[in-house]
Amino acid sequence: MNRYEKGAAAAVALMVLAAGAIFLFAPTDALQGPVQRIFYLHVSSAIAAYGCFAVVLLGGAIYLRSENLAADRLARAGAVVGLVFTTVCLVMGMLWAKPIWGAFWTWDARLTSTLVLWIIYAGYLLVRRLAEPGRQAARFAAVVGIFGFVDVPVVHFSVTWWRTVHPGPVIVNDALPPEMLATFLFTMACTLALAAVMIAIRYRLETLADGPVPEPAKVVAAVGSRDAEPVR
Repeated sequence: MNRYEKGAAAAVALMVLAAGAIFLFAPTDALQGPVQRIFYLHVSSAIAAYGCFAVVLLGGAIYLRSENLAADRLARAGAVVGLVFTTVCLVMGMLWAKPIWGAFWTWDARLTSTLVLWIIYAGYLLVRRLAEPGRQAARFAAVVGIFGFVDVPVVHFSVTWWRTVHPGPVIVNDALPPEMLATFLFTMACTLALAAVMIAIRYRLETLADGPVPEPAKVVAAVGSRDAEPVR
């Protein structure tokens, strides 16, 4: 097994342990019942998505400053993984909402801003796929990724900035019993580890897709040979 396979196996094992903690260690919520167990993965996926989009922000900023190709690949990898975790967050939230709210979806501030976040980074990836590869596409995508991150704090603080049907923050308010809090923190750590491994694997795939970077000396020699006058 190479290091990527080992990392993936370790991440899967951690998520299995997290599932065990969710279903075997955490108590059943007295008000919502078993469906409340979605909370652990739902919120952890949202936090993992925040972290991934922070990677896009960092990679884009570095690329705009120095046009570092590694930073651009890191931003691409972060966007793909972040979109996956945002999708998980939305789907898990809808599954939770149906038995509690009576509907899969409502145009609540938290749900709407999260959907907007998904659309922004789906657009980022669409730009990368449709645009001609090169400096201009990378710079434009970097700008989209940087400004798209503005929606992350909007999503996070939407439940305190506006009146919503979505539950308010429970972690910072000490609203969870110790067993639930421990399960959430463990699940969040496992989910972040999974996100990190996925970004590393995706970065490797982006590197392979880009192909080998030509050495500067060879590029200069190739350009010089094309510009030289033909021998008669």
